[in-house]
Amino acid sequence: MEPVKLAVTPVDRLFSLEHFGIKLGLENILALLAALEHPERAWPSIHIAGTNGKGSVAAMVERALRAGGLRTGRYTSPHLYAIEERVALDGSPVSPALFSEVTADVLAVVDRCLASGMIGGTPTFFEVSTAIAFEVFRRAKVDVAVIEVGLGGRFDATNVLAPTVTAITSIAMDHERHLGYTLSDIAFEKAGIAKAGVPLIVGPVPPEAWTRITGVASDVGAPIVDAREVERHRIPAGLALAGRHQIDNATVAVAVLDQWSSAVAPITQTAVVTGLTECEWPARLEWLRLPSGADLLIDAAHNPAGAEALAAFLEETGVSPLPIVVAAMADKDIAGIMRPLCRVAASFLATTVEHQRAMPAEALAAAIRELSPGHRVEAEPSAAAAIAAATAGGQRAVAAGSIFLVGPLRARLVAAGALRHGIS
Repeated sequence: MEPVKLAVTPVDRLFSLEHFGIKLGLENILALLAALEHPERAWPSIHIAGTNGKGSVAAMVERALRAGGLRTGRYTSPHLYAIEERVALDGSPVSPALFSEVTADVLAVVDRCLASGMIGGTPTFFEVSTAIAFEVFRRAKVDVAVIEVGLGGRFDATNVLAPTVTAITSIAMDHERHLGYTLSDIAFEKAGIAKAGVPLIVGPVPPEAWTRITGVASDVGAPIVDAREVERHRIPAGLALAGRHQIDNATVAVAVLDQWSSAVAPITQTAVVTGLTECEWPARLEWLRLPSGADLLIDAAHNPAGAEALAAFLEETGVSPLPIVVAAMADKDIAGIMRPLCRVAASFLATTVEHQRAMPAEALAAAIRELSPGHRVEAEPSAAAAIAAATAGGQRAVAAGSIFLVGPLRARLVAAGALRHGIS
């Protein structure tokens, strides 16, 4: 008897492309989109880059546009748990059936392109995912798509758009191996989304980043809009997303919406306020009430700037010090991430996740002990066991670090009955 062959689904094939890693460049995505007859030209777009905050800004902008009566698409990455989360229609993840259908169609075009030599090599997971998102938006006939850059900007697969508005939310150290080892170099890569005649919104960035961004914008003829000039009275007190840094993100979102209103069609202040106060962006400073009664703060603080925002939030709300369950990728700036967290940690439980780049729990624990000998640090390879230990007896705790930790963790906890819970 011949062995039974398991069917490989289109989504399985898509995930298999992760093997090819990160390859920055536009040749493959341009060829693939041409073969698809340019789905990216079927709808106007807003393109958002930045080290941190670009997902939050995308969520605010999309919700406001939807409140203004528009049919919206939103493309973000990575996903927390299910790949369909990357591609949202009217604020909700696309259905698995539609995602699978479009994935199959796009992969068929990839196969034809490879066979004909139209594409020089197998495209990456992110290139194909981007093409899938753009095709979903065309089939859904969206009025506007809000597109988040995946990595950097200049050579990111999303940088094939002819957007109505572009934005850079922030500049900080992250992905240095791909983007450079100075803030100026990173800013240069992210400023690569600037287009001639297209307003470029810039959030609060360090001086050397501002200088580099404005230089690039001047070279290509993109008018700069300083988000810091947004009148603060336009930012409502009750933002949907927690943390002081979200005020800065909100100013970027308002500036983006102002430019959209000027260039395309007015978005009312009521719709803008709805976007800022009713958007959802899970696993970013999000408190969950667990079935045990314990409160767990989860946050995808995966770089030093994100860790600083998390630490500042805990200090400002007066709930620290707390036990912190943490995981990280081995190629991250571990010391830079952990230093802010040491200010607000009662103890650390180092764990790991199932990912080829993940740092083992024992190695992460050793790194934390070396950085902060005064803290109690334990290694627990099981994230579930680490959370159980951190919240034992109903105590509050934090889970942070890699999105590959907090994404699946959040899904499991919510499935088990955890509820979103605001804590004052």
